[in-house]
Amino acid sequence: MTELSEVRIDKWLWAARCFKTRSMAGKACAAGHVKVEGQSVKASKTVRVGMHLEVRTPGGLRVLEIAALGERRGPASEAQKLYVDHTPPPPPREAVDPMVRRERGLGRPSKRDLREIRKIRGY
Repeated sequence: MTELSEVRIDKWLWAARCFKTRSMAGKACAAGHVKVEGQSVKASKTVRVGMHLEVRTPGGLRVLEIAALGERRGPASEAQKLYVDHTPPPPPREAVDPMVRRERGLGRPSKRDLREIRKIRGY
């Protein structure tokens, strides 16, 4: 088995389990959701160990450093060995009571009231 020196970015993203399929990884590259060293790249861009990636996945933004190369998809435990995750932790959720209480007798909420209720609930 030969040691890889570089791999296409779409293959690596698929092998690292950032996307479910290689075609999804390619579409993300085409849409500009994948940046290597701060530059948007095409799916055919080759990557090497040590490069830094910013990938907008369905689960959110991930900041990764390539630790190893792989072009075959394997178990999740092996996929985690392909990168070092530098993604910042998500901001803490505010402790907001999701149930908005209105005084009895105020009637139906207006459009403005509904907008404020949605803002409080985080929609």
